[in-house]
Amino acid sequence: MFLAVCETGSQVQAAKRIGLSHATVFRHISALEEQTGTRLFERVKGRFVLTDAGDEMREIGLGIAQSFEAIDRRVSGRDGSAEGIVCLTAPRSFSDAVLPHYLADFCDAHPNIQVELLVSNQEMNMSDRSADIALRVAQSPPDHLWGRRVLSIDWAVYAAPSYLKSTPPLTGADDLAGHGLIAPAGQLLRHPAFRTALSQKQPLTAIKCDDLTTMACLAAKGCGVALLPDDLRRPDLKRCFTYPAATANTLWVLTHPDLRSVRRISLLMGFLANAFNRDPRWNGVTAHSHHTSKISS
Repeated sequence: MFLAVCETGSQVQAAKRIGLSHATVFRHISALEEQTGTRLFERVKGRFVLTDAGDEMREIGLGIAQSFEAIDRRVSGRDGSAEGIVCLTAPRSFSDAVLPHYLADFCDAHPNIQVELLVSNQEMNMSDRSADIALRVAQSPPDHLWGRRVLSIDWAVYAAPSYLKSTPPLTGADDLAGHGLIAPAGQLLRHPAFRTALSQKQPLTAIKCDDLTTMACLAAKGCGVALLPDDLRRPDLKRCFTYPAATANTLWVLTHPDLRSVRRISLLMGFLANAFNRDPRWNGVTAHSHHTSKISS
């Protein structure tokens, strides 16, 4: 409870996080302060801010919490049964278009395993079991995780067939100067693929967007051409050509090293890697179905 209040700055939010009532958290934090004989928090503009004593206790508390997390992972790591819950986190592009079919087949093959799918592009805390498996697109995954490379995914230029009927040819990078590229915004401005395009004084559309999925939707409506990774391909867009200046993405399936021997986790990781490798939609995409390695040193 103490660490939850530290992280949220609120007893109400801490109570929601750990599934207890506000009154219970208030009572236990008060008892903790009474036992230690010092104030651990000050109220500053409605938030609970650590005192010096509270900050010292937080450092100790984090070590205790990490020890219990390690115990949990290592005990779970000895679980050889093909049953129970596996928490999988994956980006929306794969969760919407690819994983429903894969996971349905997996659950048919392993009826005693339940899969909890968390749709997110954010990094999950895999040390505290917020997720057991992460499907992530990255050039290199975090050093503390273990897993395998699944696919290399090229970037390509896409456009709606209706758009292409009334515009100049679009068969290579040299043709881009005659077309408006759907403009990036927000964090996409810093993406290497878009930085390269912008450095070449590429004509841009009046519409800007910070989300690749929405860019694909805009291109499908004829708003311009879109620079997209191939996992965002869709039937109402034509793939015009591979964009040569963009480094291919890498799809990884990852877990915490302590969990790699858990039977239900290793089964789902292997199933996903093989499913991507067998799926005809990834024809022409480089697969790495047998490359497994510990990412951490």
